Amino acid sequence: MFITLEGGEGAGKTTQARHLADHLRASGHDVLLTREPGGAPGAERVRALLLDPACTWSLPAETLLHFAARAEHVECAIRPALAAGRIVVCDRFADSTMAYQGHAQGGDRAAIAMLTAMIGLRPALTLVLDLDAAAVPARLAARGTAADRYERLGATFFARVRDGFRAIAAADPARCVLIDAGLPEAEVAARIRATVVSRLPA
Repeated sequence: MFITLEGGEGAGKTTQARHLADHLRASGHDVLLTREPGGAPGAERVRALLLDPACTWSLPAETLLHFAARAEHVECAIRPALAAGRIVVCDRFADSTMAYQGHAQGGDRAAIAMLTAMIGLRPALTLVLDLDAAAVPARLAARGTAADRYERLGATFFARVRDGFRAIAAADPARCVLIDAGLPEAEVAARIRATVVSRLPA
């Protein structure tokens, strides 16, 4: 089963992906926990370029870099894990490109959808962690780390990203489940676990 966690900056995707993977392993499942951009050696090198504040990309180049990293990740890590019968839990996937580059940055959504179809892999379940954009700066500041290129884009951008994810979830309710990321961490984790357990094959 291929499960993705999506959402804007500071929504807790990385933490919740780790909690979910730990829970599934404790329940006896073989799990690959991975992330985007990244998840494979070549894709991690592309990630470093995409997140580097010193790099300024044109929107088409930025979009294609995300898909280049994704193609490598899918072929080198995700497909082999699924073929081996593992559950894959991924921190971000193609919905992030649609929300960030498509909705928030005004990119060509039809082209993004075409490239997503070309990758040829669709999550069975996507958990969209929904966080009010006004809460993002405090969440990012609490990390105590230098902001990457996306984290520096500001409140208006964060609000557009949130709107993008909400639109994606509304358009595909069979796959996407909206989770209130403003709740306490343990409650978010519990809601995610309950959702995943209800979808796991018997």
